[in-house]
Parts: sequence; structure tokens; C-alpha cells
Amino acid sequence: MELEFAQAPDRLSAFAAMLWAWTLAFLPRLGAALLLIALGFAAAGWAAKIVRRILGRSQHVDATVIPAAAAVSRYAILILVLVAALAQLGVQTASLLAVLGAAGLAIGLALQGTLQNIAAGIMLLYLRPFRVGDYIQTDNVAGIVKSVGLFVTEIDTFDGLFVFAPNSQIWNRPLQNHSRNGSRMMSIPIGISYDADPEAARRILLGMAGEDPRVLKEPPPYVYVDKYGDSSVDLIFRAWAPTPVFWDVQRRMIEEAKRRLEAAGIEIPFPQRIVHVAPAPDRDGTTAIAAPE
Repeated sequence: MELEFAQAPDRLSAFAAMLWAWTLAFLPRLGAALLLIALGFAAAGWAAKIVRRILGRSQHVDATVIPAAAAVSRYAILILVLVAALAQLGVQTASLLAVLGAAGLAIGLALQGTLQNIAAGIMLLYLRPFRVGDYIQTDNVAGIVKSVGLFVTEIDTFDGLFVFAPNSQIWNRPLQNHSRNGSRMMSIPIGISYDADPEAARRILLGMAGEDPRVLKEPPPYVYVDKYGDSSVDLIFRAWAPTPVFWDVQRRMIEEAKRRLEAAGIEIPFPQRIVHVAPAPDRDGTTAIAAPE
């Protein structure tokens, strides 16, 4: 017992010497790993900026793809840097990749919604049903696309609101792109009185369309009788206009149609109904008829 107690300082000295030797050997590796991580984060940010700049200058790359490409390049460099840093610390990369695979599976099961957003973002970037600057409309949101990322799509609504929409909520629903095609057709219902001549109204509306240079000549504008309403003959005026000026032209046609029809003496009636009131029957079931004066 006394011998073991006497040997304790020697054992502590040996352990301290071993610990000091391990520290001297590990500190350079730790410093190299930390330096590699710092340089890797800087290189990842630099690479993302370079990708944005190069793709932004290219005429063959759509602006929708640029943010996602920059994000992919940044994350790829960060993953490689972290693996290299762990290798500097003596971690076996083969076992590390196995652990990362198992952790990725567990995280994937826990974050199924996030992975759905990533998959939807990849499909949106690949198929490109819309681009940055397009006006789109779904069941949930409508507005101008500002950016498309791996997780979310950023949209500005017409009334100035910012919408942070998950990609899966856009990909899994029918979508209307109001900016995709070069031209659009306006369909304006116009009611005229039963006393008016539909052919005269047709000539006035077609003349109105022909005088506006923004209305396309092909396909040509046309007007037809749609139905006979309760108080009016309902016409449909249809014409095509370039998409960038579509809304302005449509509003102009609606205002100008009323002005020109009224100037030509063609009435645009408001809904009205004529009600005939029958006299109430007497208690014996007969209807009282007033005697002529």
C-alpha cells in the first residue's frame, strides 16, 4: 500500500506528460481545422457572390435560377469544408459519412415538409412555370414573383404586401401566369336596351377598338350578342392587347364604350323589373271588381 502511494506522483507525472504530448500534437490540428472552417465560410460566401455575378451577366440564364444556384454552391463548399476540418481532427471520414447518412435519414423523416419544399423548388426551377417579375395567381396568393429559392418563393402582392410562400404550396396547386404569354384577350360584357340596334352598337365598338393602336389587329376584335337579359340585350366585346399594357387597355375600353354608346343615343339600361299586383280575393273566394264610374 505504501509502495503504491509512493508511486502515485510518478504516475501523475507520466499522465501529465502524456496529456501534454497529446495537447502539443492536437493543438496544431485544431488550429488548422478552425482556420480551414474560417477560410471555408469566407470562400463559400465569395463563391456565392461570384456565381450570382457570372449568371447575372449571362444572357442565357434565367434570373429565377440565380438565387438557387448561388445557395447550392455555398452549401456544397460548406459541407466539403466541414468534412475536411473533421478529417484534420482525426475523425474517420468513412464513418463520418455513415453517421451523416443516418442523421440525414432521421432529419429527413422529421422534416418532411421542408424536404417537400426543396423538391418543389427544384421542380419549379427546372420546369419554370413562372420567372422573376411574372404576375402569378394561385388559390392562396397572387402577386409579382421576386425570387424563387430552394425553400420558399417571395412574392409582392398588388397592394404592397410581402408574401413568404413555401414552394410546396405553389407547386401542388393550379397556377395562373398572367405574364407568360405575349398577348391576352379582354372580354367585356356590355348591355344595350331592347330598342337599340345591335349592329349599330357593334360598329361603334369595333371602331373604338380600331382607333386604339394598342389593340392588336390579329386576332381581330369582334362583338356578338351573348344573351337576352331581363332588361337588356347583352353583348360581348372581345379584343387582344399586349400583356404589358393589357390592364390599361381593358380599363380604357370599358370607359370609352360607355361614352361612345351614349353619344350615339344607345342606352345602357340598368336592371329593372316590372311587377303586376293582382287584387286580393274576398273571403268567399271571389275577386272584387270595381264598378266603372
